[in-house]
Amino acid sequence: MNCAIIQPSYIPWRGYFHQIQKSDVFVFLDEVQYDKHGWRNRNRIKTKDGSSWITIPVLTKGNVEKHIPINEIRINWQADWSRKHLMTLQQTYGKAPYFSLYRDCLEEYYARHDELLADFTIDFTVALARSLGITDTRFVRSSEIDSSPGKVERILMILQSIGADHYISGPSARSYIDARAFDEAGITIEYMEYDYPQYPQLSPPHDPKLSVLDLMFMTGADAGNYIWKT
Repeated sequence: MNCAIIQPSYIPWRGYFHQIQKSDVFVFLDEVQYDKHGWRNRNRIKTKDGSSWITIPVLTKGNVEKHIPINEIRINWQADWSRKHLMTLQQTYGKAPYFSLYRDCLEEYYARHDELLADFTIDFTVALARSLGITDTRFVRSSEIDSSPGKVERILMILQSIGADHYISGPSARSYIDARAFDEAGITIEYMEYDYPQYPQLSPPHDPKLSVLDLMFMTGADAGNYIWKT
């Protein structure tokens, strides 16, 4: 059984969905500490002026110092961010070839009023995965599984808990993964190689690491050909 384990992110890039597509079970690592400057509540889109961030405001004051986990981070609803994000996507990609194909999905999720960041980002990610044609992957939250506090130990316990024997990891994990521990547990490791072809974008220069929405709006049903069918 193949498994990838990644922190939940806001409308992630295509490499994230490639790991989902390769997994029988995909685990959202939601009980680890929230990283304030990471991808948990923000991502990048392509505007006429270049790549730009869109960010979900969260209530983080003191949370980083208190080691608050991702699944306890609350969205700041004092800001009208969801309407703004939807309008930004409509204004930016309204003329993209396949924007209308995903309009209903966007309107559905931006109409939600989740209290917790992870509830919104995880559900939205699953919906996008299904829209990309990923139908067989099962999704699990790590907070639903008993695990160890150590980085590598946590991963091994999660994999063993779900019965996985093949771990799909991002390339940066090479620096801390204890390959011998995995071998002793009977679990093989595969490191991702992110080498994707360019696709049409609304304006140059080409940016390969935008939110997957950019790819979906520009290529529609062919999006998978620019991710796992390379």
